[in-house]
Amino acid sequence: MSLKNALQIPQATKIPKKLTKHKDVRVDNYYWLNDRENPQVIDYLNTENAYTKEVMQHTEAFQKDLFEEMKGRIKEDDSSVPYKLNGYWYITRFEKGQDYPVYLRKKESLEAPEEILFDCNEMAKGLPFFNLGSMAISPDNTLVSFSTDTVGRRQYTIQIKNLVTGEIYTDKILNTTSSSTWANDNKTLFYCMKDDVTLRSHKIFKHKLHTEVIDDVEVFYEADETFNTFVYKSKSKKYLIIGSSSTLSSEYRIVNADTPDAEFKIFQKRKRDFEYSIAHYNDSFYIISNCDDATNFKLLKTSELKTEKRYWKEVIPHRKDVLLEDIEIFRDYLVVNERENGLNNLRIMSWDGKEDYFLPFESETYTAYIGSNPDFDSDVLRYSYNSLTSPSSVIDYNFKTKKSEIKKEQEVLRGNFKKENYESKRIWATARDGVKVPMSLVYKKGVKLDGTNPLLQYAYGSYGSTIDPSFSSVRLSLLDRGFIYAIAHIRGGEYLGRDWYENGKLLNKLNTFHDFIDCSKYLIEENYTSAKHLYAYGGSAGGLLMGAVINMNPELYNGILAAVPFVDVVTTMLDDSIPLTTGEYDEWGNPNKLEYYNYMKLYSPYDNVEQKNYPNMLVTTGLHDSQVQYWEPAKWVAKLRELKTDTNKLLLHTDMDAGHGGASGRFESLKEVALEYAFLLDLEGICG
Repeated sequence: MSLKNALQIPQATKIPKKLTKHKDVRVDNYYWLNDRENPQVIDYLNTENAYTKEVMQHTEAFQKDLFEEMKGRIKEDDSSVPYKLNGYWYITRFEKGQDYPVYLRKKESLEAPEEILFDCNEMAKGLPFFNLGSMAISPDNTLVSFSTDTVGRRQYTIQIKNLVTGEIYTDKILNTTSSSTWANDNKTLFYCMKDDVTLRSHKIFKHKLHTEVIDDVEVFYEADETFNTFVYKSKSKKYLIIGSSSTLSSEYRIVNADTPDAEFKIFQKRKRDFEYSIAHYNDSFYIISNCDDATNFKLLKTSELKTEKRYWKEVIPHRKDVLLEDIEIFRDYLVVNERENGLNNLRIMSWDGKEDYFLPFESETYTAYIGSNPDFDSDVLRYSYNSLTSPSSVIDYNFKTKKSEIKKEQEVLRGNFKKENYESKRIWATARDGVKVPMSLVYKKGVKLDGTNPLLQYAYGSYGSTIDPSFSSVRLSLLDRGFIYAIAHIRGGEYLGRDWYENGKLLNKLNTFHDFIDCSKYLIEENYTSAKHLYAYGGSAGGLLMGAVINMNPELYNGILAAVPFVDVVTTMLDDSIPLTTGEYDEWGNPNKLEYYNYMKLYSPYDNVEQKNYPNMLVTTGLHDSQVQYWEPAKWVAKLRELKTDTNKLLLHTDMDAGHGGASGRFESLKEVALEYAFLLDLEGICG
């Protein structure tokens, strides 16, 4: 597998394997790459890495400059806005020259001495990857349960630290989801285990302080392989809640947090296509649900003693054009996060019924969302606001005085950044079926729309995940060099409501790809760019999008960035031992059924690679990825190398130490971005 000379293109060995389903035979020549324990697989990935390094060698100095440029915009000695919980102020701090955060707290006053909870820089020493997953403070403030991942596969180890003595107890709970929650007795901890093979979160356990982990009690097992389970405590602190969810259904169990050894009671039994979530306030539960054909969800209320659906009473009705996304409950106010025509709205409602209004937002390309509000009795709502041209702000809004205070605005160092030097707007393309598809654009003022501009078009388009138009200081490295950046809000997300999602999944999935392509054509027609200067970027399910659109219309793009791409759809969805597979049948369909098998095969990028010209491509992945296994992009690149008829660049870079989220550390990940940006800018002949 080694390179014979500096620029020899890697060629993976072909070992044909027949895959038969529904009497249909597919031949996979690169199936053998599905074995990270095989030295030949590692050798091949290293060869691809060496080739990528060789091809990009002339940009290495530029990559370093880009890295320093992007790093230089970030305030190194930075800290979060403190929030108060149970008598303590909690703060996350970054120190100059350090990659990882320091977590600390101060008792009662911000002038009090600081107490270091965790210094992740010390914890990460000597490790190629480190992530502190989550923390849970005991009600009496003396203990903290915390989780760590040192591989990048999202299999967390939970431990307990005594905050009085500083001792970290020796017991370790392996293979968890990272989160845990304390009962009110300060000695019972609930957590969620993962299946060793599929990594599905499937069991809830109960651990008693100072007992052996092996003696922990299983309190719930989620038997349905399409569901995942989780556990948390209500904001009111009265209830411990076990949740189970699939793409289309949900179910909850509750128990009083004062009696953690009591049996959990089902809140409302699961039904297909019936989703709900719950929040507790006083003697009632508030429920967001799509019940009774409430496609965009509605808000209901029920007594904590009568939780079944037949007792639920409507608080906010279903609205055809407004998606109810979330709520935040305070002692005197209810805050509702809604989305109308793609834009976030924060609605303030007093419990006494005297007040009902929206916080004012002016831009049409902004992002606003509810922040951290753990204090139930607070008169202040903390929320965040940003836009494509405005750095992120953390804002405190006082319900009583009706005044807002910007607690912090993201600082953009270096380069004399001024938001007024950039312009953003929203435009609408018409898809082939007549549907209007919105796009959010940002570029530097003065850019002439004459078809010569390089443009990077980004989208995701799956799971109902909405990509909001948010600010990025990293992105300035493209904008300042003449790039236009476009977010295509395609079907498969929920930008325009739940129907927008429903019309971009299962047997409607082709709409996602067609929307993206039709947005590309519109950008070219309207002279924002041209096929010589148009680039596309997507990651994970967005990487599937990249694979599909270049099979359908490769001539539209000069270059593609595909990060951890999900490209071998049929094979992966037929393998129920792979993490996520069974839980994703409601998103993609179950290919064990012929109808879904045939439909997936229509768009699966790996299955549709042909002998034709493809754009320049940079594909990235992580060896330990638990969401999209590394072999999908590896096989895809190998097949593209075999069949493509052009001389364009095709590069595969595998991070041998990381998983789905890439490198750990706030600066290390910028090296990956520098590689991606250098790839794009080099194609444009811009290396400075």
